[in-house]
Amino acid sequence: MSERNDRLRWQLVTGLLRQFHLERWSARFDPQLVLATFNFVNAGVSITLIAFIALISQEAFIFPSLGATAFLLFYLPLAEASSPRNAFCGHLIGAVVGWLSLVAFGLQEQPEAMLNGVELARVGAAGLALGTTCFVMVLLRTAHPPAAATALMVALGTMTSLYQIGVLLAGVMLLLAQAMVINRLAGIPYPIWAKRLPSA
Repeated sequence: MSERNDRLRWQLVTGLLRQFHLERWSARFDPQLVLATFNFVNAGVSITLIAFIALISQEAFIFPSLGATAFLLFYLPLAEASSPRNAFCGHLIGAVVGWLSLVAFGLQEQPEAMLNGVELARVGAAGLALGTTCFVMVLLRTAHPPAAATALMVALGTMTSLYQIGVLLAGVMLLLAQAMVINRLAGIPYPIWAKRLPSA
């Protein structure tokens, strides 16, 4: 499996190098260095663009767990967890469950834990958010590990309104659109929605 992932990652890099007529790089430099540089550029540029939109709009399009999603999308683009379905639905589940955990413990109007410290209600909200997010993602077969961090982030009070949750999901969609363009440019059959599972 690891060897297959390495082949796919290298196919991604060589495909992009071919698109931009830079094939000589793959022969001239260590493949691991080229792959690391590819991830540096794509993840960095993608997050920078989203952060720039956040700067202009003053909305929370950028959030910590989006960085982990970017890593998956550009390093393991054909993993099931990297599919648009899993990434979008995972963050949706994490954000909504995190918000419902805030409501369940009456914390929507409270300052976030990083400013106010962690009290007993916040402990309950965090535990409920993470446990429920993991349960629902597994139940619905939409595993996306960074979404667990989204659930905790919301439960800790970083985002407390449904409007902010909508902006968060818009950030996920922006990143997925970039991943679609970059991965498809490289010749990787990145799925439009869900990864096509092998037939039994």
